[in-house]
Amino acid sequence: MPQAEIPPESRHAQRLERWREQLSAANALPLYSLLGLMIGVVSGLVIVAFRFLVEIPLGHWLPTHTENFEALPDYWHFALPVLGGGLLGMAMQFIDKKYHGTSVGHVLDRIHNHQGQLPLGNALVQLLGGAWCLVTGQSVGREGPAVHLGASSGSLLGQWLHLPNNSLRPLAGCGVAAAIAACFNTPLAGVIFAMEVVVMEYSISGFIPVLVAAVAGTTITQSIFGNAIALHAPSTSLSPLKELPILAFTGLAIGLLAAAYIFVHAQVSVRSPRLPVWFKFSLVGLIAGSGAYLTPQIMGVGYDTIASAIDGHLLLPLLLTLVVTKLLVTGISLGAGMPGGVIGPLLFMGACAGGAIGSLAQIYLPNFSSPVGYYVILGMGAMMGAALNAPLAAMMAILELTYSPAVIFPSMMVVVIATLTTRWGFGLNGLFQTVLDKQGKKSSFSLAEQVRVNHGILHLLDKSVVTLRTDMSFEELRAATQQSANWFVLPSKNMALTHESFCQLVDQQIDLLMENPQELPVKPLKLIELDRRCHLQHALHSLQETGADAALVYLPRQHKSGLLLLHKLLKH
Repeated sequence: MPQAEIPPESRHAQRLERWREQLSAANALPLYSLLGLMIGVVSGLVIVAFRFLVEIPLGHWLPTHTENFEALPDYWHFALPVLGGGLLGMAMQFIDKKYHGTSVGHVLDRIHNHQGQLPLGNALVQLLGGAWCLVTGQSVGREGPAVHLGASSGSLLGQWLHLPNNSLRPLAGCGVAAAIAACFNTPLAGVIFAMEVVVMEYSISGFIPVLVAAVAGTTITQSIFGNAIALHAPSTSLSPLKELPILAFTGLAIGLLAAAYIFVHAQVSVRSPRLPVWFKFSLVGLIAGSGAYLTPQIMGVGYDTIASAIDGHLLLPLLLTLVVTKLLVTGISLGAGMPGGVIGPLLFMGACAGGAIGSLAQIYLPNFSSPVGYYVILGMGAMMGAALNAPLAAMMAILELTYSPAVIFPSMMVVVIATLTTRWGFGLNGLFQTVLDKQGKKSSFSLAEQVRVNHGILHLLDKSVVTLRTDMSFEELRAATQQSANWFVLPSKNMALTHESFCQLVDQQIDLLMENPQELPVKPLKLIELDRRCHLQHALHSLQETGADAALVYLPRQHKSGLLLLHKLLKH
């Protein structure tokens, strides 16, 4: 007799279900690589759309180029951030508060505390709110919104395909790598940033999909915006060994500056949530406008100012003023929840601080110091590495932004000293971890948690389960004992029985629906229900928190249930 043909949609559903089980076991490198490619393309297109949202209005609004806020009349330096902050605050007042979280901190919160599920609403707020902040000259960057949008691209794709939650973190990492690569035109820095800050682990299975995503994202943006070098390093420099004392001082000074920024940002982030969002953002706009009136260079991304600092066109008093103003205005703006990024401002502050140190070195030690531009570049990498606790990503970003291998060795020294100063001298583990800790949220995983987060529950389920109805007669129950199942589950009582225990109760005609199941002559397992997509860490936490012995997991596509046993999970 010929076999019945399986409908194409059923075959696709079965194949997708097999993929979900493979991803749940974290042993699906080809699948992750394919998903990384898809996410890289999507993230690249999203970043292109975001850049157009920012650059097209600024191209019409500003003379010469899209960062030339300095050319505006003085009254616009004050009025533009004030109006931008006030209007954004009034708009956010009508948006549900749960969608207010944005940028890298929000991404890390969702990864550590919500199984990597990033909501679409927050991504839309980030897309439109981040573009609005940059167009109105707020003292924020575009890289934070890019990270959020990239991570959301990966997470939302995984949610749309109903993939297990253990896969959402690496998929979000793929989106972040593609977004950073597309935004900075730095594919390698995008990969390192994703692994160092978002995924927080290095493995071949995690590295390759992220690399694929970064290549895809870079390809998309380079085909549209080109492959121009963002910053041009000075063509001459001294030996780093001759400048070792100056480099060490630079690292210490930048480490202190990074700690000061983390302090301001974290304190504001803890105290500002009690204020109404319309008032908070209006106040931030007023502060930003006041700072921009004094130093209009702090408006927007500020890469033109960084280029001027590298060329040595900024004097020492201005550099010092820019450092202080940018630190205070950005720390208050982003700490209060403005949907902007912190990486660009950190590079700006590091550039100005490095330029100030280089200027002093040129004045007092002209024969033992390189051109000011080199200290500008070293300051950028040191500030990013120390403030974000991401030294390797910072060094890769500076190398790719300048295409200057001469900065590698001195950059390593300065970044390491700055990071150690911030981390060990002030006990700070990085901006995002510090903020999450102060908000009482989980900010990192232990080694054991890392393993459980990387695995879903599907591959540990015992699927030999029979679900009992509450209206079954003893004849029906006796017939059920003939089934070769390991477990019999009564969901109405949240209990599961082994085959042997179930047969014993049926033979003795003991009512399974008795008032207190714990009084049964056999011990049933206490059950909770879990979503089939959750990862092992969430499952373990839920079981231990409720005191349950096992979790019942419905498998709708297979029209059956599975049982996740606590003792089996603990052995994993």
